[in-house]
Amino acid sequence: MFSNLIPTPEPMKAQSRVQDLKSRLDWGEPALTIIDTRSREAFNASHIQGAISLPMDVLVSRIGETIEPARDIYVYGETDEETAQAAAKLREAGYPNVAELTGGLAAWKAVGYPVEAISAIIA
Repeated sequence: MFSNLIPTPEPMKAQSRVQDLKSRLDWGEPALTIIDTRSREAFNASHIQGAISLPMDVLVSRIGETIEPARDIYVYGETDEETAQAAAKLREAGYPNVAELTGGLAAWKAVGYPVEAISAIIA
C-alpha cells in the first residue's frame, strides 16, 4: 500500500548523464558495474571511482569472466562515439542493460564527482 511512497532511483536509460549514475551510486544500489573502455594508461591516470578497466580491444573477450549478463552496466570511453561503440558491442554480446555515460570521465570531473588514479610503482 505504501510502496508508492518509497523513493526509488530513476530506471537506467540507454544514454545516461553522469548525474543519473551518481544518483544510483548515492542511493547505494550495488547491482551495477561501471566500465572504462579507454586504454589502461588513461585508466591508471584517472577514472570514475569504482570503475573497472576493460579496454575496447578486450572488452567482449574479457567481460564474461567477471560480469553476469543481467547486470546493469554503465560504460564510457574516450569519446561519446567510442562509448556508443562499446555499448553496441556489449549489447551484441548478450548484455541488454547497458547505459552509455554521456560525456564520460570529462563530464564526471566537470561536476566534481570522485575519481581515482593508480600510481605506478617504480622498483
